[in-house]
Formats: sequence, C-alpha cells, structure tokens
Amino acid sequence: MVVKNELVLIASIQCHHGDTGGDTPGGYSVNAVDVWAEGLRVPAIKLVERGHERKDVLYLLRTNNRLPTHGADLEAQMGAARIGARRLGELVEAYGVETIRAAVDYSIDLTRRQLKREIASWPDGVYEGTSFVEQDTRGNRDIKIHCKATVAGDQLTLDYSASDRRTNLTTNGTFGNTQGMVLSQLCTMLDPSLPKNEGLFEAIELIVPKGTCINPEETRPVSAGTHHPGVEVSEALCSALSQAVPERAQPQTYKIAIPTVIFGNHPQTGAFFVDQSVDTTSTCACASSAGDGWGATPTAFGNLILSTAEINESLLPHRQIARDLITDSGGPGRWRGQPGARYVKEVTADCQVYTWVLGGKTRVPGVAGGSPGSVNRVFLRQGGAHAYEVKHTAFYVGHKAGEQIIVDFASGSGWGDPLTRPAELVLEDVLDEYVSIEGAARDYGVVIEGDLEALKLSVNADATAKIRDELRVKRAEELARGPVDDAPTRIANVQEWFDRRLPWKLRENPDVTGGFNGTFAFNVSGEGGGQWSVTIAGAEATVTPGLSPDAKFTLSCSAEHFVGMTNGEVDGMQLFMNGSVGFECDMNVSMTLQGFLF
Repeated sequence: MVVKNELVLIASIQCHHGDTGGDTPGGYSVNAVDVWAEGLRVPAIKLVERGHERKDVLYLLRTNNRLPTHGADLEAQMGAARIGARRLGELVEAYGVETIRAAVDYSIDLTRRQLKREIASWPDGVYEGTSFVEQDTRGNRDIKIHCKATVAGDQLTLDYSASDRRTNLTTNGTFGNTQGMVLSQLCTMLDPSLPKNEGLFEAIELIVPKGTCINPEETRPVSAGTHHPGVEVSEALCSALSQAVPERAQPQTYKIAIPTVIFGNHPQTGAFFVDQSVDTTSTCACASSAGDGWGATPTAFGNLILSTAEINESLLPHRQIARDLITDSGGPGRWRGQPGARYVKEVTADCQVYTWVLGGKTRVPGVAGGSPGSVNRVFLRQGGAHAYEVKHTAFYVGHKAGEQIIVDFASGSGWGDPLTRPAELVLEDVLDEYVSIEGAARDYGVVIEGDLEALKLSVNADATAKIRDELRVKRAEELARGPVDDAPTRIANVQEWFDRRLPWKLRENPDVTGGFNGTFAFNVSGEGGGQWSVTIAGAEATVTPGLSPDAKFTLSCSAEHFVGMTNGEVDGMQLFMNGSVGFECDMNVSMTLQGFLF
C-alpha cells in the first residue's frame, strides 16, 4: 500500500492452484529431473499495473495451465489482495503512517525479546536430532536431515549442515520452505500468544548450507519438497529439542509423501479435472505432554484447509465411501497419538492416478518414551481385476469408473511411557474403539475383561499390575541389548553391500527391483573389488562369485566409486558420462539399477 508515493505495507496473498503447468497434472512432479520440468517458472511480475490488468501476462498464465478455471482463480487471488490493501489503507487512515510503522516495529521486537527470554529458560547444551525420508522416486534411500541445536543462554543456533548432499535426489526443499518448517515446529513449543513475525528469525541463528537437500542448487527439482524433506526439517528439530524441553515437544511432521492425485475428464462437463485428494482426514496428530493427539493434522499442513466430502463430491467425479479411524494405530504413550484413518474413495469416471508413498518404514517418532505412529499404506484399483498395493510410486495408473482408492493414513505418535497411562484412560480408549482389548494388554499392559459389544468392560487391576511389571523387565532387557542394526544406511566396502545392504533392501521393499527376475553381474576393480553375480527371484537374492554368462546387466567400476555411489556421495550418472562407470545391459533393465543399487 502506497501513501504519498511511499510504500508503507504490502498485502501478501498465498494460495494453492490446481495445476502449475509442469509435466504432470496437479503440480507434484515427483520424478522431475530439474526445476524446469515442474512447472512454468514466473519471476516477480505485475498482474495489475497502475490499476489496469496486464491481459498479456494473464493470457500467458492461463495458456500454460491445464485447468479452465485457472483464470478465475487468479482473479480471486487478486481480489483478495485488493481487499487486504484496502483494509491496510483504512488502518493507515485511522492511525497515521508513523503509528502503523511503530506498531509493526514494536511487534517484531516484542517477538524477538520474548523468544530470547524463552530460550534463556532452556538448559544449555548441544542437542542433535536426525530424521529420514526413506526413499525418493528414483530409489535413493535414507535421505537424511540432521539438526544440531545449540542452546547457550538466550541464543539458539540450529545447524542443518550434516543433512544429505546427494545431487541425484528427486526430492529437495527450498531454503524458504526450510525456514517455514523450522518455525512451524518451533512455534508449537512456545507461548501461543507470541506474535508470529520476523522477530522469530531475528532471535535464532539458522544454518542451512547451500548444496544440502534442504537448500539445493537452483536447478534442482523442489515441488515435492514442500512435503518431504520439508516436514523432516521439523521432525529433526523436534527430536533435538525434545532432549532439552520434552514437555514442549510435539512432532509437527507427517509421512504422507504426496496426496494421491487423480485426473481425467469430468463425465458431466467433459472438462479436464485434477483431484489432489485434499480431503478431510486424520493423519499424524501427535500427543504432547498436555494430552492425547487431537485435530485432523499437524501444523506442518499449515495453510492447507482440507475439504469436506460434500464439497469435493459436488465438484469432482468420485464418491467418498469411508473415513474411519483405525483401531490400534495411534502411537501408545502416557498420552496417546491420534489414530490414523482409512480413506476409501470410489471414482465415478475413468481416470489416471499417480502418487509417491512413504511411511512404510519411517514413522513419526515418539517423545519422552512414547511409541512411534503407524505406517502409511496405499491401495489402487480396489474392486477391479488388477488391484494392488503401492510400495514405492505409481505413475499414471489407469482406473475404471467404480474402482476404489484406499489409503491407510499414518497415525500420530505417543508422548511418555505407555505403561504409565492410567488404566481408566485405556479402558475409555477401548470403549471408543481407538484401542482393542488385545492392544490394551500388548501396548499398555492393561488387562480388560468383559463384553465390548454390550459396553460392559472393566480393568483387572491385579493382572494389570503383573503384566506391567513383566513388560518393564522385558523392555529394560531390550534397552540393555541396544538397537538392532537392520537398516544400514552406509557401507564401508563392496562386500558389505552383498552381506548387509542387499538383503536389507529386498526385505524392506521387495519391489525395489521393479519386478525384475534374473541375474545382475558386478565387475569391481581396485582394492576391495572382485566379481559377483546376483540372481533375483521375487524377494530372494542368491550371490555367487564370478561373472555369470546369463547376466542381463553387468556393472563395471572401481571399488571406490561403487562405495561412493551406494552411499550417495557421488553421482553415478556423472561417473557414467565421464567413463568411470560402465555397464552392459538390456536398456529396459538399466533403469532398475537406480533403485536396486543406489
């Protein structure tokens, strides 16, 4: 807003558009090779100049968008900006420019001072937290986000320097997105009355080096990064600060990957539609020290308002059959995470679906002894002849009218030791069907007897005391044994890939070979090298020495490059282009290498 040719305030409007003009309808180009594949790149440009709409610019934007309503969406956004500017003008007219500026400066300074005072009450120390994106769409595994939080007096430094730096990732998050995710977590750990403004940034030091996957080079694809590794930024921060102030820690993260995007032509209008599945559901609402997880989603969903079934059914060709909370899914704890939800959508028109699935391995972590949440599962073409569960990605999967899409959304995690949850609260959970009678005994050590159908249940106090004592002993023994290393994220030498990494990859994701059954061969030179053949049959692998004449794929490289590619420290495509890596294969098989080896 301009007063006497002087800019005073800016009305900022942010919204989601149904399409971005990229290579994939809906804007989530999760397999893009670079940022240009993700959509039309528009620099800062005026849509309205000196009170007149730039019809050439609006025509450019409409032409590069699939949805016929895009022009109307832009008009609505401009209208909202005009309302904001008018109301800001009314404030300036009522109080004057200097008063408004002083109020803005005071609000920013107030936030900075209050946050500094809050940080000063935390125990000094260095606290570290790590989170992982379990896989990207190219098959890269265990994309690491690491936060080192240093509290020194009233100074909080958040250092993400140890985060993943692989250059071949298909999921990266912009620095601006990383800043937002830091604050979405940090603000939940503060007095909610604290004004949310620039003072938050002034009160902390945030270190996110260029080249990490959460501050990538400008050419890298970033559309999926609003979800992942975006929320992992929040998760790593929560894991770190939960060691300092566990009573303030509630993970603001989720494992949804991207929404299940559905597109086609509406049978009534013939117009192209995109259904981004922004439907009301329950996912990853975690418990805190104040109580059980509640609400639909964590604050990481931020400015996204989820649509009701009635609204979306009136606009899009589908029927929403179910929205049911899943019994025994909420992370157990002194305070329980909100259960996840089973979502069933039946399409009423032939369409295509694409999605990227996470949360099959990595789950929302518990706090202060609480258990993690449940996993995500996505099922396509249900009710048809080709129904299946998506384990990794689904690109352009055709659906016939009448087939269903089913998603089991992950739950929130628990806070505190589940064995300290009052038995009467567990009984209420069983009556509400959040927890089963079996789950009450297994997860909480609470023995419940009676008839659930008749709503006549009671707690067996003596049996509960006994089983809780037994579970405490068992868990102490497990803690003493230490964690089991069944998720090797790095290898030290080539042999370790065959001994540890290969069996783990097949166990965690049997689809990692893309349905390939046959033999791979590896010709690795240098110290620690050798020749191996691997025969894949379903989810089983047989390793033999030497180069098999039946191999459909033979990789040749040095041991140093093999280890570097597997650990994500060097780019295999660059090594191939400069001749450091060679392969002989059927080209239809070559694409399997990315997910299988790296």
